Amino acid sequence: MAAPGALPTVADMPAQLPVQRVEVSFVGTPPVARIERASGVSGVERDGPIVRCLVAGSFQPLLEALRGHEVITLQSAPAATASPRFDGDIR
Repeated sequence: MAAPGALPTVADMPAQLPVQRVEVSFVGTPPVARIERASGVSGVERDGPIVRCLVAGSFQPLLEALRGHEVITLQSAPAATASPRFDGDIR
């Protein structure tokens, strides 16, 4: 861990990027192709206006893929944590 006031270094970073399970619901058709191309995003599944996926590391590429599309809800949880909103496996 970096000392207070010191900038973090690569050695301070976790060995693996945190992975989040994400569920996004849209007004209209979700931008599935853009989401699939976003860096760090995998396991994209669509169920009507709802998209579920895994995001490793930064959410910024996913958020950029969502730009211009009306999002009703966006939920995330650590991938290792079960959530009633995420039924089954995300592939």
